[in-house]
Amino acid sequence: MDDPLEPGDADAAGPIYSAMVDFFEDDKWPYSVVPGEPVLSMHFVGENGHWVCYAQARDEQQQFVFYSVCPMAMPDFKRDAVAEFVTRANYGMIIGNFELDYNDGEVRYKTSLDVEGTYLSPPLIRQAVYANVLMMDRYLPGILSLVYTGITPAEAVAQVEGKR
Repeated sequence: MDDPLEPGDADAAGPIYSAMVDFFEDDKWPYSVVPGEPVLSMHFVGENGHWVCYAQARDEQQQFVFYSVCPMAMPDFKRDAVAEFVTRANYGMIIGNFELDYNDGEVRYKTSLDVEGTYLSPPLIRQAVYANVLMMDRYLPGILSLVYTGITPAEAVAQVEGKR
């Protein structure tokens, strides 16, 4: 295993990692470094819950990726309903998308930036990060309602999007 990347090692890890660390420090987000990876882990508290987020630098690909991970894994017997919810919710989304891992039930929201030919600026990171956490916060009640109620995926998305 590689040695953990420390915030001070940002330049050694590359410009995407450095920009990412600088943004979260300047924006006052407490984070931890994932050992051996160009990844930061942090918690976010929204109006509808709290969850873990991951910021990943993909310096070789010149990409920044940000994930919000749903605070609970979906039970096996609910994964088909959650997959339908995710598909319905994703339709028409412009920035980011939901993902479901059928193997373990993890649901996450992903935003990403490809900065080939330019650089990763704080405003770009800010847009990707805050669009991400706002979408997870908005759709989280719908995701959780699938687990705890008899609501259908279509009904859950309609409630979240105000299309009752």
